[in-house]
Amino acid sequence: MAAAATTSLLLVDDHAIVRQGLAALLAREGDFAVVGEAGTYEDGMAALSALAPDGVVLDLSLRDRSGLDWIREARAKGYAGKILVLSMHDEGLYAEKALRAGAQGYVMKDQAEDTLVAALRAVRSGQTYLSPAAAALLAGHSAAAEKEADGFGGLTARESEILYAIGGGLTTREIAEKFGLSGRTVDVHRVNIKRKLGCGSLAEVLVKATEFKRAQDAALQPPAP
Repeated sequence: MAAAATTSLLLVDDHAIVRQGLAALLAREGDFAVVGEAGTYEDGMAALSALAPDGVVLDLSLRDRSGLDWIREARAKGYAGKILVLSMHDEGLYAEKALRAGAQGYVMKDQAEDTLVAALRAVRSGQTYLSPAAAALLAGHSAAAEKEADGFGGLTARESEILYAIGGGLTTREIAEKFGLSGRTVDVHRVNIKRKLGCGSLAEVLVKATEFKRAQDAALQPPAP
């Protein structure tokens, strides 16, 4: 989101009454303007394309598909604005997944009246917004991951993104275009990934990449009802 006078927002939630409440809450603030609303996954994606808002307030529990998938698709299509998740789901289970999918913050719906505006201003300024409890939990996960000297836990964020893309069948050229890198830089990342994963060939990297993508996708799926 731009830090200029007014930040345009798209609300994506399958409950009209929730969208109305959010719009009313934000209408009291002079630096936010709700420019669109959507109640389904596809309508939200269409509105994102048509309106190009500075930011999105997104529910994870869309009736037709997971909000986590929505975040991934938005990022895959090149949306560079901020995405703040507003959900009834336990942040201890979903906050990290939302951030990994591409969101910049996570707010529980029962805390929205007190924290939504502050959360939006935080992500607008480039910060990541989590409740203190969720932030502490995520820090614990990060500390545990840092102890892993090898395997996927040893990859940098960019290397993980590239490994995921490799697992999705993208070529070096497609990966370079997706992340705004040169082909040579992508090749350097491939070599580093190969070394860190202990692979003897690029074919083994592809196998690992497929395994990594499958695990990431499975982790981001909503629990069965």
